[in-house]
Amino acid sequence: MDFVAIDVETANADMASICAVGMARFSNGEVAEEFYSLVDPQDYFAQMNVSIHGITEQAVAGAPTFSEVSKEIERLMGGSVAVTHTHFDRVATHQASARWAITPPTCTWLDSACVVRRAWADCAQRGYGLAAVAKKIGYKFQHHHALEDAKAAGHVLLAAMKESGLDLSGWIEKVKQPINASSSAPVRRDGNADGPMSGEVIVFTGALSVPRAQAADLAAAKGCQVGSGVTKHTTILVVGDTDVTRLNGHEKSSKHRKAEQLGVQIIRETDFLEMLRLA
Repeated sequence: MDFVAIDVETANADMASICAVGMARFSNGEVAEEFYSLVDPQDYFAQMNVSIHGITEQAVAGAPTFSEVSKEIERLMGGSVAVTHTHFDRVATHQASARWAITPPTCTWLDSACVVRRAWADCAQRGYGLAAVAKKIGYKFQHHHALEDAKAAGHVLLAAMKESGLDLSGWIEKVKQPINASSSAPVRRDGNADGPMSGEVIVFTGALSVPRAQAADLAAAKGCQVGSGVTKHTTILVVGDTDVTRLNGHEKSSKHRKAEQLGVQIIRETDFLEMLRLA
């Protein structure tokens, strides 16, 4: 669960004009190291930007340039998962690196805003800004201060992990999928009659790691017939991993409860994918 959260502030509309950098290294769910520095962008300061973060040209006098700060960025972020809230900080880091003709940090980027939009249904289309999500999870911070924002992004990610049951690696893969990847829209497929799993009748339920239509295609290619609902003909119900570990009693889907009543085999998505692989 180790990662580094980063946030930057800019002097003007040019995203390369970074004037502050904040980073927080998280280890085992806690902030293990912090870094903050003002940065001299060697550029002008727009009043709009100053009104947001309060950093002025006078404030950065004598501060290191981005080229100098980049050494510390690489030290903390090199080879790590780098978390930002929205794409802004990642793009700004790359633009500043290009301006100073230096290599961008070697890391795996993860946008915590993309995580939020998949972790909480009510944040899928709106309300996924850093301040709004921090309020949602009960985390208090000083907005538009680079270090404070970086730590907030890290805590948002931790909250999303707890909410979803997915670990860091799981979220790196999850954000590559559509926001509605767990859609419960009915899918049906006729299986490949010559497939090694011909005769199996599969139904999916819960939040899968891949779009349900994609899971249905994989199953059909191996010979499974894919149904939209559990019947007496269903042989296997595939349940999203998170739902298996989190849901109890009547919080289970109606498909899950019916499968239990009918004695249908119930397996996790992870086990199902392994079954397909071995088949």
